[in-house]
Formats: sequence, C-alpha cells, structure tokens
Amino acid sequence: MLAMPCARAAEAVIIVQRSPLAGFRHYGGGEVLRDLKPGDRLELVREPANPFDANAVRVEWRGVKLGYVPRRDNAAVARQMDRGVALEARLAGARENRNRCVRLEFEVVAPLQ
Repeated sequence: MLAMPCARAAEAVIIVQRSPLAGFRHYGGGEVLRDLKPGDRLELVREPANPFDANAVRVEWRGVKLGYVPRRDNAAVARQMDRGVALEARLAGARENRNRCVRLEFEVVAPLQ
C-alpha cells in the first residue's frame, strides 16, 4: 500500500489591513513587476530612524525594496512591530491606473498560532 503525502494545514491569519503600496514607482519594483504574483510573501522592515517618518515600514520582495506602508496606514503596523508582534505581508494584487502606472495593493497579516 502506498502512503499518501500529508496535506499541509491551511494557513490561518488575521488580515490587519489592506493598502496600496506607497512609492512603488520610485524604487526597484519596476524591475521585478513581471515576477510578482498575488499571494507572494512580502517582508515588512521597520525604519524607526527614517528622517521623513518615524513610523516608516518598508516593504520588500526577495530583497528588493518595493515601497512603503502608506503614512496614513503605518502607525498601527509600526506600533505592533515595535512591540514584537510577528506581522507579515502578502501581495493582494496589481492594477493599472488611468495614467498607465501600476498600483500594487498588499495585505498586512498576523499569523494565528
């Protein structure tokens, strides 16, 4: 009798927020845009010494800086990261604006343990 591979348990997360990515066109995102897919894991990197925003949270994909959590949405994310809460992010989707710029949306999630 053949053993069946174990099915992976579904990932359980709480969606903390969904936001457009700020500054995408100013960083390396254009170079990797074709490789990005909805659901891709993104890394959140806290930047408390950022001279423009003490709540800055950088968003990266495979070491490439894509942009930031928008200033209007970053205070709660920064506060939770500063407290040691393990937040993650994932690409929710991409769409083209009227001016033909690509706008990425991402979700910040908290894994349930």
